[in-house]
Amino acid sequence: QLQLVESGGGLVQPGGSLRLSCAVSGFTTNTYGIGWFRQAPEKEREGVSCISSRGSQTDYADSVKGRFTTSRDDAKNTVYLQMNSLKPEDTAVYYCAREKLLYTRCMLAATRYDDWGQGTQVTVSS
Repeated sequence: QLQLVESGGGLVQPGGSLRLSCAVSGFTTNTYGIGWFRQAPEKEREGVSCISSRGSQTDYADSVKGRFTTSRDDAKNTVYLQMNSLKPEDTAVYYCAREKLLYTRCMLAATRYDDWGQGTQVTVSS
C-alpha cells in the first residue's frame, strides 16, 4: 500500500530549527521524486522544496533558499526537510508528496504530484 507519513512538526520560536521526516511505503525513494509543500490558513498551497529520485537534484522556493535543506535516506525510505532560521511566515501545514511520473529532475509544480501525506503542523511563534 502506497503511503507517505510526515512527522516532526511542532511549535518553535523564531530563529529556531525543525526537521521534518517523510516516511514512505509502497515505493522507494530512489524511484520517485519527493516534494514538500505547505499551506497556511487562507493561503494557497506553496511548493517548498523537492528532491529527485536519482542524483539528489533539489529545488527550493525563493522564500526558503539558504534556510531549508531537503535530503533523502534511501536505506530508510525517508525524505527529510531541515528547516533553519524559521520565521513566523513559515507557519503552515507541511505536506510531502510523490511525483506521479519518473521525472529526471524534480520541480515544485503541484500538478506533478499525485500522492500526498496527511501533513504536519509547523508553528513559528514566540
